[in-house]
Amino acid sequence: MTGYTATVTVRLKHGVLDPEAETTQRALERLGFELEDLRSADRFEIDLEAADADEADERAGEMADRLLANPTIHDYEVAVEERE
Repeated sequence: MTGYTATVTVRLKHGVLDPEAETTQRALERLGFELEDLRSADRFEIDLEAADADEADERAGEMADRLLANPTIHDYEVAVEERE
């Protein structure tokens, strides 16, 4: 088994209201920053042991499907890196 770190980034789907991002965007614009759009996201870093990177990716995806993300309102991405 090899050690991996799976990073799961969970975002609201386009079209779902994101009040945290809206508030932050307005505050940044009041500070003089120009932006087209802003979206908030949650990031989870999961250290796990797996036979290979594909298995680590699959397991992290299952965690996202079952708990970390609500598939009705969230999209998510999984990135896997081998730990040293």
